[in-house]
Amino acid sequence: MMNLFHEVSQDCSRITTEKYSTSFSSAIKLLHKDLRTPIFNIYGFVRIADEIVDTFHEFNKEELLHEFRKSTYEAIDKGISLNPILQSFQRTVLQFQIERELIDAFLYSMQLDLEKRQYDKLGYEEYIYGSAEVVGLMCLHVFCDGNKALYENLKPYAKSLGAAFQKVNFLRDLKADYEGLERVYFPGCDFKNFTAADKAAIEADIQKDFDHAYQGILLLPGKARFGVYVAYKYYLSLFRKIKKIPPQNILEYRIRIPDYGKMFILAKAGIRSQLNLL
Repeated sequence: MMNLFHEVSQDCSRITTEKYSTSFSSAIKLLHKDLRTPIFNIYGFVRIADEIVDTFHEFNKEELLHEFRKSTYEAIDKGISLNPILQSFQRTVLQFQIERELIDAFLYSMQLDLEKRQYDKLGYEEYIYGSAEVVGLMCLHVFCDGNKALYENLKPYAKSLGAAFQKVNFLRDLKADYEGLERVYFPGCDFKNFTAADKAAIEADIQKDFDHAYQGILLLPGKARFGVYVAYKYYLSLFRKIKKIPPQNILEYRIRIPDYGKMFILAKAGIRSQLNLL
């Protein structure tokens, strides 16, 4: 009967991913079937932690995050949790030998969201590492499935992809972060006087991450390559759309890729994959 509990827990992580991110869930479903469940398990864990610091305004967020952190480590140490999200996450952590340092860094960045409102360059890089790059590394553990040499080779690329996704999220969610949560992630930026030069500098940094990440995508195992490539293309398309927005209008609305746009990206990626043109 334990298998039923595992199945229910994994379903909770999958449903959490599908409800919170149609783009990521769609890309995950393009991975080889052996990879989908553990990636859903990682995303479910990440999503719940993020919700604690971003949306649970009626509750003591610091207390909730502390409990979540404690429960996470207890689940990993014991090899079981009655929290389905943590149950599925700890199984993935143990199966793929995900280092605790990655989990520590992620939870530390979540803690920063409760404490900090602005970042200098060093703090920004630290936050990006913990909130995004380590998530890419957790997923890379799954993709490499025990091949440590491949993991070490692909680490820099996975970090760049995670950083690119997160920085695009920052631009996309600027209105909610700045006006709703009073957060400014980009160092040295005054969004009341956001200039074209400010925006161009941020975009150049993001483009560098995307360009570096793409080189690593080509080196991924076949089971992972197409799904990661589609996620990359989703975010690259979103980034290109954001680049067209004048700096004075960046706070006006949240940029999205419509469903028909995502379908076009998927179809085009499929053709390129069949022709070995990724």
